[in-house]
Amino acid sequence: MKQIKYAIYACSLFAVALTPSFASAHGDVTPQPVDTKTLPSLGSEWRDENPYSGQKEAIRIGTSAYAQNCARCHGLQAQSGGIAPDLRLLDRDCTDLTNNAKKQACYIETDKYFLVSIRHGKVRNGAVYMPPFEGFLNQEAMWAIKSYLESLRVTQ
Repeated sequence: MKQIKYAIYACSLFAVALTPSFASAHGDVTPQPVDTKTLPSLGSEWRDENPYSGQKEAIRIGTSAYAQNCARCHGLQAQSGGIAPDLRLLDRDCTDLTNNAKKQACYIETDKYFLVSIRHGKVRNGAVYMPPFEGFLNQEAMWAIKSYLESLRVTQ
């Protein structure tokens, strides 16, 4: 009986010791700088829709920026492991629309949602689910990340 109690006690201690590492399994979220010098400057006025959509250079920069700043929570290649949304599905509701005007309006709405989310983060009931990136990433870096996500778009 003592051996069972000892085993349960040892397992409990082991579980408690691992809890902090599970809680920080995605690493810190200290924003990493993104070099956007090769992208056209967007100025200080924030855009409502992605000006770099489909541009190879933006996708290249966005791939690196995503890996450095987003993958910790949203997963490699935007395939979430469950802690945060799968960003390949960000504009999934738009892809099946047959009316082109409605589809484009849907993509613009998704761009706006993305920009608000990345700029201001996600906070509910005082708990930070996603940190704000405004002030760390410039507009060009944010739209480059969105361009990368568009290149991974899943339609199902």
